[in-house]
Amino acid sequence: MTINPSHRPAHAPALLTIDKCSGLSQQELLDEYVQPGLPVVLTDVARRWGAMGKFTPAFFKQHYGHLTKVIKGHTYSMAEVADLILTSSPSNSAPYPFNLNIEQFFPELLADLQPEIVFGKSDRVKHPLLPKLMLRGTQVYELFLGGNGACFPYLHVDALYLHTQISQLYGSKEFILFPPDQTPYLYPRADNEKVSQVDIFNPDYEQFPLFKHATPVRVTVEEGETILFPTKWWHTTQIHEPCISVGRVHLNEWNWTDFTRDNYELRRKKHPAVALATLAYGTALGHLLKLQEK
Repeated sequence: MTINPSHRPAHAPALLTIDKCSGLSQQELLDEYVQPGLPVVLTDVARRWGAMGKFTPAFFKQHYGHLTKVIKGHTYSMAEVADLILTSSPSNSAPYPFNLNIEQFFPELLADLQPEIVFGKSDRVKHPLLPKLMLRGTQVYELFLGGNGACFPYLHVDALYLHTQISQLYGSKEFILFPPDQTPYLYPRADNEKVSQVDIFNPDYEQFPLFKHATPVRVTVEEGETILFPTKWWHTTQIHEPCISVGRVHLNEWNWTDFTRDNYELRRKKHPAVALATLAYGTALGHLLKLQEK
């Protein structure tokens, strides 16, 4: 394993930088990052993927240019966005996020995203006993296209308290993260505790005075690199050049309880019986998976 000089023991009191590692074994990933709940950038895994060098603006324009997405009331085609991200600038940025579900729109490309990164003792998202119902509201594999000057529209924790993996396949992306213990400074919305009310790029300190105490951790994920970070890490992104990335969600024993509880909360008011059944099933399945992973 090689690692950048910022590497520090998991017990260190504050995270100022995010480690970039290569040659990390599965056990090292678990011991050094997954179990302590720390983000990490893997510099070598995605470089072995067939997607590297293939997933370009020209490729998506040629093969999937007809696909469309509505962003802020305007319908854009993949062909349009592939061109726009190449000329995007801070004063006239390409629409973002232009994101599509890979399993729905181009499942044939999943073969180019191998080998999989397993962010846990097993890949629980792929377990045959996990109902698709429990993943409703998220996408396991997601393609993002963006250009210089674009940023994700809000600071957030990912849906269903899933862990996050983002791989840069064309260009780079800057990630701005806040650890879970800074949640009191980030003013989660009353109707959605996973979304912050603060515009971190233009904060209103009169309305959100505690945000002055929040300290972000920034890292630029370069082409060919993958960032992994655990749930409850608040995050958003800025883009400074044409960019294509692929996101992947993860489930393991460390976020299973939150995942199951969030499934319950999403159904509790409108479908209480389904909510209780989902909670009971998720709890039982969690125990079974722990036994299997031993």
